[in-house]
Amino acid sequence: MNDRKITILDTTLRDGAQSEGVNFSVEDKRQILKELDEFGIDFVEGGNPSSGASDREFFKSKGTALKNAKLVSFGSTVRKDLTPDKDENVKALINANTEIVTVFGKASKSHVLKILEVTEEKNLEMIKSTIEYLIKCGKRVFFDAEHYFDGYAEDKDYALKCIKCAERAGAELIVLCDTNGGSMEEIIRSGVKSAERAINVGLGIHCHNDCGLAVSNTLAAVDEGVRHVQGTFTGIGERCGNANLAVIIPNLQLKLNYDVISPDKLSDIKRVYNTLCELINTDADKSLAYVGSRAFAHKAGMHTAAVIKNSNSFEHINPEVVGNERRILISELSGKSALRYKINKYFNIDKDGEKLELILNELKQKEYGGYEYEGADASLILEVKRILGLYKPSFKLISLKCITEQPRRIRNNATAVLNLEVDGKETINAADGEGPVHALDRVLRRALKKFYPSIEKVHLVDYKVRVLNSEANTAAKVRVLITTTDGEKVWNTVGVSRDVIEASWLALTDSFEFCLQ
Repeated sequence: MNDRKITILDTTLRDGAQSEGVNFSVEDKRQILKELDEFGIDFVEGGNPSSGASDREFFKSKGTALKNAKLVSFGSTVRKDLTPDKDENVKALINANTEIVTVFGKASKSHVLKILEVTEEKNLEMIKSTIEYLIKCGKRVFFDAEHYFDGYAEDKDYALKCIKCAERAGAELIVLCDTNGGSMEEIIRSGVKSAERAINVGLGIHCHNDCGLAVSNTLAAVDEGVRHVQGTFTGIGERCGNANLAVIIPNLQLKLNYDVISPDKLSDIKRVYNTLCELINTDADKSLAYVGSRAFAHKAGMHTAAVIKNSNSFEHINPEVVGNERRILISELSGKSALRYKINKYFNIDKDGEKLELILNELKQKEYGGYEYEGADASLILEVKRILGLYKPSFKLISLKCITEQPRRIRNNATAVLNLEVDGKETINAADGEGPVHALDRVLRRALKKFYPSIEKVHLVDYKVRVLNSEANTAAKVRVLITTTDGEKVWNTVGVSRDVIEASWLALTDSFEFCLQ
């Protein structure tokens, strides 16, 4: 047996679905399952087939055969007034047609007495009868000891009785759950040690993040001997979420030398994280360890200079190992080395100190006026081209009018009229939109695609506005950041003005110009 092997169960489709604002369609679940399976996750908890029609439909039509993962159904022990063969919830677990079933049962005396309202012995009987019945029906059973660590803290002996009961009934894995997410590391370590002494089957850990400790508590449990880890790939879950597998997996593999996933799969972890965020319809955490876009971003002048000379100075791993990349941010804090590193990908001025000085000074002046190029590389490249005299505009603005109607009488309540010059030819176009920015985007696209058919592939994927000096009230400057894609590449552009329409126009035109350069 490989003592360094850790198995992973992702519960995005079950525990993650209990997160505020998260609602999965059956197709969403299929796509998430496919991503997790291809990444190499060992087990995927698909949901509770007794909780709703969508979960039942998902288990019936889960899609293509799995390559790596085993799908797991989830449900509770038998209700106190029934036998397992008469309990519809237990029947639903059987009808889900999964090889493995996770059964959760109480491991806290206070929950047994006050929530279930049964005796301690009755709770043990419910655990035993449910597991035995499912095994009789041909299922492999994992037992989730719900509220184990709270129960361990209040009555150690009873918590251990519950997991011993599950082992005797035939459960092949006992998962110790910090269901409230409120346990400190000391109780996690103590609870795991006692469980290891009490039972002989495999142990798992399932932590919630209500104290911000789900990841560290999971790692502590592994340090004490647990070899099965549960969580969600993006950290979503009820209340404050679950242990984040996108952080736990690289920590286990890269820092603690456990065998979790193949190295070639690990290099795909950032892409998988971002894909799941899109499927879940949640924002990716830019500051998340390993996979966040800021995880290897460097801004301070001395830091950027050091990391360019020796990446180990401010990077704990090679970003490429987890599919990430080093980002050198250009700002008023940047020095020449950072700027040289950033723009040498596009401009050959490595040894031209005068040009570097000129570019750096111009960029700092722009940032003083409200521009920020940290998240707008496309605008940065265009601005450097302008400073160096290398910029050749693809179109020239002659005039622009934007009209909005209030109160809104129709869906498209804004109209933009645009007069452009392209290759010496003047073109006038108009377009309606749901608001002025939408109208600007549509009219510019309409005008340019006559001359540049490739524009048809380009579309906006994000639009953000930030007020820079709110004390100026309605005369405040605003910064607009636009994210654009052509289906293959993604780029960001920025515009700043006291007029939100003008700021939007500047960011929008940079977006199209970058595509056409």
